[in-house]
Amino acid sequence: RGPGRVTMARTKPTEFVRQVRQETSKVTWPTRKETAQATVMVVIMSILAAIFLFLVDQVFATAIRVILGLGS
Repeated sequence: RGPGRVTMARTKPTEFVRQVRQETSKVTWPTRKETAQATVMVVIMSILAAIFLFLVDQVFATAIRVILGLGS
């Protein structure tokens, strides 16, 4: 093996599964209420972003029409 070459240790599949289970036991999972609240917030923010981008698009479209003289 040449210099600077990184080697990874091989892990047996059973050891890997054990490590994954051990790590997932450390995870703090959100409650159903927290998940629902987060989902509602994502939907609301997505709608607000869509409205904002629509309005900005309309302003730019109007400005371009006026600049090109098509607004008369």
